[in-house]
Amino acid sequence: MDRNSQIIRTSWVGIIANVLLAGFKAAVGMLAGSVAIVMDAVNNLSDALSSVITIVGTKLSAKPADREHPFGHGRIEYFSAIIIAVIVLSAGITSLIESAKKIFSPTEPSYTATTLVVIVVAIGVKLALGQYVKRKGEQLNSDALTASGADALFDAIITLATLISAGIMLLWGVSIDGILGVLISLVIMKAGVEMLVSPVNELLGTSISAELAGEIMREVASFEGVHGVYDLILHNYGPDMKIGSIHINVLDTMTAHEIHGLTRRITMHMIEHHNIVLTVGVYAIATGDNRRTEIQTAVSKVIASHREIVQAHGFYYDEGENYVSVDVVPDLSVHDEPAFVAKLKDEIQPLVPNMRVEIVVDHNYSE
Repeated sequence: MDRNSQIIRTSWVGIIANVLLAGFKAAVGMLAGSVAIVMDAVNNLSDALSSVITIVGTKLSAKPADREHPFGHGRIEYFSAIIIAVIVLSAGITSLIESAKKIFSPTEPSYTATTLVVIVVAIGVKLALGQYVKRKGEQLNSDALTASGADALFDAIITLATLISAGIMLLWGVSIDGILGVLISLVIMKAGVEMLVSPVNELLGTSISAELAGEIMREVASFEGVHGVYDLILHNYGPDMKIGSIHINVLDTMTAHEIHGLTRRITMHMIEHHNIVLTVGVYAIATGDNRRTEIQTAVSKVIASHREIVQAHGFYYDEGENYVSVDVVPDLSVHDEPAFVAKLKDEIQPLVPNMRVEIVVDHNYSE
């Protein structure tokens, strides 16, 4: 079963569980003549909304690419997760308002054996459902599914807190319903904000995880003919679709045909193993006993003397164009990039007194 099918199946479990729980509550409520239990059953039907949103978002995200969306519709999943996170955040705000009212106007709970049975069953179902859906969301890298599971868990926690506060009130006559509700509401609101962060970051363009970046760099470096890997950039178009670019160092003795074959092998490997569409750029390493190799070595020594430079690559020397260029990646201690570039130029310029020197400042786009 593919990823989308698993997400949809898990969401259907959430819908069915909420519908069955709503039916149970409605039946008990009508038999017991309790309007509150019947209304709580209606609330359970609305809880299925997050699962419906997840299913709709998953199906829409699976639509193939078209002219308006050449990279597919995978990012729709992030919008689904945002909607569910907003629902959780709204529930937290509503709970906070109601709990604050209870602090100033406490009410004495009136629970019967029937309502206690309903509450205990609801807590058990919601806890089991929430843990299951949240765990599947983490396994399938689905923010929407994870948020939906968290929504169910918070419902169970709110109900449990209400039950605990009612018990304390009945036993000792102390009302902590409002205070406990405020504390839990704040926790839910914090979780809602945290749920928003992940999908919003994906839409804005978050950095590549260190693990994924390291894995890609190592795999590309393992290809014969690759003498360095740099400038990895990835753009996320959904959990199953990434597009990006990378640069590799090759010897300047390689033919265009050999370079073509090497970059094609790397591209195919990335598609097959990571489902990443990767464009491979090429930097040439100067070889042989010539002026280009001599300047490359001299410039490398200047750069190596700077501890604040994490990496250097992309050396280019062209006598015909009277031009020398090199890319450098500074660490976080470099705050004034123009001054940093000017200092490097001053140190490199004497090596090529009659040539134009360009320093390109690159950055690390992974964690």
